[in-house]
Amino acid sequence: MIRGVHAMFHSSDPHATRAFFRDVLGLPGIDIGEGQLIFTLTEANVGCTRPGSEDPADAAGLSLLCDDLRGTVAALKSREVQFTHEIENHGYALVTYLTAPGGVTVMLFEPRYRKRSRFEPTSEPKRAGVKRKPSAKPALKRSRR
Repeated sequence: MIRGVHAMFHSSDPHATRAFFRDVLGLPGIDIGEGQLIFTLTEANVGCTRPGSEDPADAAGLSLLCDDLRGTVAALKSREVQFTHEIENHGYALVTYLTAPGGVTVMLFEPRYRKRSRFEPTSEPKRAGVKRKPSAKPALKRSRR
């Protein structure tokens, strides 16, 4: 079964992008040799969006999560990280975007939803356009004597 997500940033300067993630953002990771770093984050989400939208999130393609967006932005600005948008409330999350070396745009967000635990049961999927039939339990009739 699927157990996680491996994501990739495409960068015109991968060494600088990796150093930025390691040294500026402080992401934990492992060196797999020849300067290749794999960042080992403990949480992942997968979402889907409509292609061709004007939302900058489509350009980012990959997002980083945090618990306190305003605090994280302030800390990163003190490290001279450049942000391309002000913090916005998108309903599902507070969202902003930063730029990393190599022309990489990263969405940074504070989720406003509660993730389901992997041990929590899922609900039955809803299918668009499918109506459920009412149960066909026979009515109980009382007999008269």
